Amino acid sequence: MSIQLSIVILYILLLFGISLYVKRRAGQNPTEYLFAGRKFSAGLVAVSITGMAVGAASTVGVAESATKIGLSAGWYNGAWSIGAIIMGIVAAGRYRSLDCTTIPELFERCYDKKARVISVIGLSLIMICITSLQYVAGGSILHALMPDIFSLHGGMITSAIVFIGITAIGGLWSSGLSNVLSVAIIYAGIVYSMIRILLRDGGISGINAALPPSDFDWFSPFGGLSLAVLLGWIIVMTTQAITAQGPVQIACGAKNATAARKGFILGGLLIFPVGFLSAILGLAAKAQFPGLNPTMALPQIIMSLDPFSSGMTLAALWAADVSTACTILLGAGTLVAQDIYKRFFNPSISEKGYVRANRLIILIIGAGTLWLAFNAVGIVKIMLIGLSLTTAFTLVFLATMFCPSLCRKNTAFATTLVGIIGLFLWQLCPQIRFLPHVIYFEWLICLITFFLVWLIDKTPIRTPEVKK
Repeated sequence: MSIQLSIVILYILLLFGISLYVKRRAGQNPTEYLFAGRKFSAGLVAVSITGMAVGAASTVGVAESATKIGLSAGWYNGAWSIGAIIMGIVAAGRYRSLDCTTIPELFERCYDKKARVISVIGLSLIMICITSLQYVAGGSILHALMPDIFSLHGGMITSAIVFIGITAIGGLWSSGLSNVLSVAIIYAGIVYSMIRILLRDGGISGINAALPPSDFDWFSPFGGLSLAVLLGWIIVMTTQAITAQGPVQIACGAKNATAARKGFILGGLLIFPVGFLSAILGLAAKAQFPGLNPTMALPQIIMSLDPFSSGMTLAALWAADVSTACTILLGAGTLVAQDIYKRFFNPSISEKGYVRANRLIILIIGAGTLWLAFNAVGIVKIMLIGLSLTTAFTLVFLATMFCPSLCRKNTAFATTLVGIIGLFLWQLCPQIRFLPHVIYFEWLICLITFFLVWLIDKTPIRTPEVKK
């Protein structure tokens, strides 16, 4: 058995071992399964949000983008870091104090039933988009590790089986505890591999000399990225950090508001460096393998190292991808189970039945998103487009929390509906792309809708109750 395969099998056994352990701990309690019993310390919040961020897009996707725009691709993680810190300062403590479970639940408390329905549709679209990309990254890593055993599609299928299985078994506790291991090893693996590759390839100057000519400096932190696009990334990641179900679920799992706030701020600091390290590895891959598939940049450059180094690093990347996918899959399952199935079809379901329903829904969503993964191209590009849809939720949430007098009964429904329609129009009608990024378009149309509803609708909202 190869060293790489042995390391991957060990990771799988450890991850399933953690999941089975926490399954026994949680039993059939939905709060334990979905929100870790609301017992996460600041440290567990930090590694959970870091593990969620440092997955497919933040490693494999950033390296892919670096082959096109250079070191500046690392600002994807920089934007994620800024978003997590802003979430910690502005919203994480609020979510924990509200004692809510999802954005749709909060919207029904303050607005009405249709606000809950439209928001769960929009958030589910986001979660499905992001989940599918985790399979792409997981498949590319396994294919690079063991091309004789895994094709790209075979690796994606294997990743999906592990992602879905771990999530369905262990819930949020499984994700949180797995991230303690994954975050430590991802840092150790990437830093170690980067040092080895820089020593081997003559450092930054040696890699830069081997890169093809370009109209920008490959190693400039802003060289291949316009200010408008960079600002767009920061807006996207801040927007999604505040209202995507994954971060919301982690914040709601904190033991108190203080732990939620501190955890997100610490997590933001942990997220920042990984993107630039991955971008350097992507540039090293472009220099060494000029004709490579960009999606395979990070796996291929790491596989050029010795078997132990490559196996450890790529297995760590895959483990991080597992943790990201678990949090997102759990969030998608929570949305459908809590805000559709339990709310409208089976409100009197028992605790045991509710946990079982969550697991079944996770299986269904996981299988459905695998098909989308086979058709995904450009990890970071697709991720950013999907996350732009959180604009409507972030606008409505912030207004509800900080200026409820501007909100009306139909604010959440109308703003979310326009946000969904706007995203589809942006994709289908290129002639409306008069702004440099879809996130600017989303904020423009959502703000216009928000203030139009404020002018037309005179019915106030119910002010959310904050628990001390």
